[in-house]
Amino acid sequence: MRAKITGVGSHIPDVVRKNEEFMNHEFLNNDGSSFGSDNSTIIKKFVAITGIEERRYISDELVTSDIATLAALKAIEDASCDPETLDFIIIAHNYGDMNSDGGSSDMVPSLASRVKNKLGIKNPACIAYDVLFGCPGWILGVTQADSFIKSGLAKKVLVIGAEALSRVVDPHDRDSMIYSDGAGAAVLEASNNEHGIIGQATATYTEEEAFFIFNETSYNKELQDKTKYIKMYGRRIYNFALSKVPEGMKSAMEQAGVDIKDLKKIFIHQANEKMDEAIVNRFYKLYDMEVPKDIMPMIIHKYGNSSVATVPTVMDLVIHDKMPQHKVEKGDVVMFASVGAGMNINAIVYRY
Repeated sequence: MRAKITGVGSHIPDVVRKNEEFMNHEFLNNDGSSFGSDNSTIIKKFVAITGIEERRYISDELVTSDIATLAALKAIEDASCDPETLDFIIIAHNYGDMNSDGGSSDMVPSLASRVKNKLGIKNPACIAYDVLFGCPGWILGVTQADSFIKSGLAKKVLVIGAEALSRVVDPHDRDSMIYSDGAGAAVLEASNNEHGIIGQATATYTEEEAFFIFNETSYNKELQDKTKYIKMYGRRIYNFALSKVPEGMKSAMEQAGVDIKDLKKIFIHQANEKMDEAIVNRFYKLYDMEVPKDIMPMIIHKYGNSSVATVPTVMDLVIHDKMPQHKVEKGDVVMFASVGAGMNINAIVYRY
């Protein structure tokens, strides 16, 4: 018995923010001092490193649980699933619901409870809870769903990744251009055939790595603003990811017992184009192989980094033929992989 994905869906927000819209921002160093470069140069270097040309933000009237619900509805429809038959609703996020005009993060009740309410599910045996695991949260939720199904505690689980990072970015931080909003979801059901999750690996590193991503006040010290925003040590994360993620991916492959040559796609967290390329390159070097063509679908250039939403979103786009150059057919082996705050890494090997 294993967990099989029977439906997927995503919500890509309508508000498009292109790089040129950041031309008038005042970007500062973490000590509040000015950059030595003009914004045109900063943005040009930013694109070269991250690949991001534009990103998506939710509209002012929406919050994270709203877009989580929209993605969930699409996954439920895709699975031809009666929502009342769901045993669990698992939502991965990091910042809860936040209004467009600021204020504190709202996580009580849980976003999963809010989504269950918005879906109109009345069944009290449908257990709803949140996962806070950094960007790898959606993959962890899928791993938990697989465990519930294997143990007999569940037959049908809805796993959602949703985030509105536009509500927690410091406009004076150059890294604010990385982040975006979005939601992705999948319905997983019990299967007794060869399809489904066949291998996984998860790890948490909490020595100095625990604080590579953190919350801190604005880089503009003149604001006297006590609000805390998402911050990160980009270079440290880059080096950590290149060191640890390929190892986790290899561990998942070994557990699955699948030949690396049978791997058709890698749905990797859309964190940074150059970093993702380097991770996959190093992963294949562990097998003394070159990276196969079109192994890694990328959407970061258009949609930015929406944290827990990136992996289910890119999967949804490929599965529903919205990325014509990428196909997944029945029997294909794919991998999900991510890295993020914690620092956490994980990977899943999945047979369609």
